[in-house]
Amino acid sequence: MSLQKKATLISSVVAFLLLVMKFAIWILSGSIAVLSSAIDSLLDLFVSLFNYFAVSSSEKKEDGIFNYWRGKIEALAALFEWLIITFSGFFIFYTAVLKLIGNEKVEYLSYSIWVMIISVIITWFLVYFLEKVAKQTENIVIHADSLHYKTDLYSNLVILLWLVIIHFSWFYIIDAILWIIISLYIIYSAFDLIKKWYWLLLDISLDKEEIDQIIKIIDKQALITSYHELKTRQSGHRKFVEIHLVFTPEIKLIDAHRISDHVEYAIPKINKNFTRNVMIHLDPYCDSRE
Repeated sequence: MSLQKKATLISSVVAFLLLVMKFAIWILSGSIAVLSSAIDSLLDLFVSLFNYFAVSSSEKKEDGIFNYWRGKIEALAALFEWLIITFSGFFIFYTAVLKLIGNEKVEYLSYSIWVMIISVIITWFLVYFLEKVAKQTENIVIHADSLHYKTDLYSNLVILLWLVIIHFSWFYIIDAILWIIISLYIIYSAFDLIKKWYWLLLDISLDKEEIDQIIKIIDKQALITSYHELKTRQSGHRKFVEIHLVFTPEIKLIDAHRISDHVEYAIPKINKNFTRNVMIHLDPYCDSRE
């Protein structure tokens, strides 16, 4: 099992444990803060399970049906995550408004405070682990998962603070008012996922730093006179590079082929955490249509 698959599996288990604990405390306390956190853990569980499926699918080898692998399933994962996070934001807003109108009190505050303390500790360790895996593998799904749980960590800290305030001041209405604000923030922040989904679906190019490194590799080859049609895209953990290398008409095919092989083998070494597919076209003169 790959490291990124283990990471999504671990995050699924953690989300399930937090879900059970938070829902139990919500039934006792009736706190909107704990309920919203429990719903978030439920959505975290769905997201982590779907991310496990997405990572597993994207790692499958090419076949007669999918010749370019299944990396774009990660775009589907981003869309799925946006939908459930947006739904949770609207649901929390709706529940908070009902709580505000009804002016319901929060019971068993001490239990709520303790469950949020435990949630903060567990979530912190999970974020630390996911960030470490994301940095090591540069997997966009794991990176998104770490960002999502980091948001949970901050939310849990804020919830804990609010529960303490309510515990000492008995100002119940703050539980609903502040979560109306948070629900609007959740809906707003979810649009970043749509942007990532849009970029992945439309084959966004590699970042400028990586493209500059590709150009440096080409420029080191003295017999390459120029290049054009440099195109890059990313699909899951795979990065695709296409380029036309220009030589002189007098060069032997075997020499041009040897140089292009050197370029083709050097590009994947830019970052070994990614699988790179390099397609090179050899030109005896510049036929650029630019």
